[in-house]
Amino acid sequence: MLSWPMIAFGFVTNLFQRGLAAWRRMLDVLDAAPAVLDSERDAEAEFDAATDGVAPIQGRLEFRNLSFAYNGHPVLDGVSAIVEPGQTLALVGPTGSGKSTLISLLPRLFDPPRGTVFIDNQDILDLPISTLRRAIAVAPQEPFLFSHTVAENVLFGADGAEGVDLVETTERAMAIARLDKDLADFPKGADTRVGERGVTLSGGQKQRTSLARALAADPRILLLDDVLSAVDAFTEDEILRGLRDGAGDRTSVIVSHRVSTVRHADLILVLDAGRVVERGTHAELLAHDGLYAGLHRKQLLEQALEGA
Repeated sequence: MLSWPMIAFGFVTNLFQRGLAAWRRMLDVLDAAPAVLDSERDAEAEFDAATDGVAPIQGRLEFRNLSFAYNGHPVLDGVSAIVEPGQTLALVGPTGSGKSTLISLLPRLFDPPRGTVFIDNQDILDLPISTLRRAIAVAPQEPFLFSHTVAENVLFGADGAEGVDLVETTERAMAIARLDKDLADFPKGADTRVGERGVTLSGGQKQRTSLARALAADPRILLLDDVLSAVDAFTEDEILRGLRDGAGDRTSVIVSHRVSTVRHADLILVLDAGRVVERGTHAELLAHDGLYAGLHRKQLLEQALEGA
């Protein structure tokens, strides 16, 4: 008669120990101090934003002789550029040239040196982090998806938005990301659960879900970190056309290894070893016949060989 109670007691004891270990790990996260903090001036500005309101971010970006290093290892060296509201900046270059680092500084995932990164002529170190990140949406190359439905993953980008039709916002974002075409093949359409980290989706579908999430936030500044690397050329062209048509006065920064992805950008920076080695439009860089033009020829050859 004691066997089942003892088995149950052992089960509960094991469950308690596992829960205790998980709780300790959660406490480590909750007690961790953020590496990036608002200054006292930032905190006052955030308080004013909650009461009197502040001028909304328009999306003008400026990098002034920006140099940055991780633990003493230089990553960016003397990067300068200006992007007006509504324009698109593209970053191209080999792996490890500093492209992803550059865009990670805009939402202050890392703090740049003071006086090097500006939004609307304000040093981003003087902007409250909450204000800054409300105006910026990021679509990373390796997206993180929750074990919920496609629609819920997209709506996460519009979380907290006021006066927004969430259904319309979701549908519009998925249409631009060309995710709507895939929904017909899903068992429950947009209500299909994607599994842990989107395990049921292909690489391209994950990236397009991440892109739709960023678009659903309707940001003033959109950061795309090689988010179309797993998407085929035809779908990529459709997505880029949709992004251009729906951009309005939104500022975009696109990181890509593909020249086809950035050819319509207003300004293209070619980075190598953290330095800007070429800059200009697609046509100007091709005429310059440098690193960018060589990359373009190489990719055209690869496409021709794949199509043969």
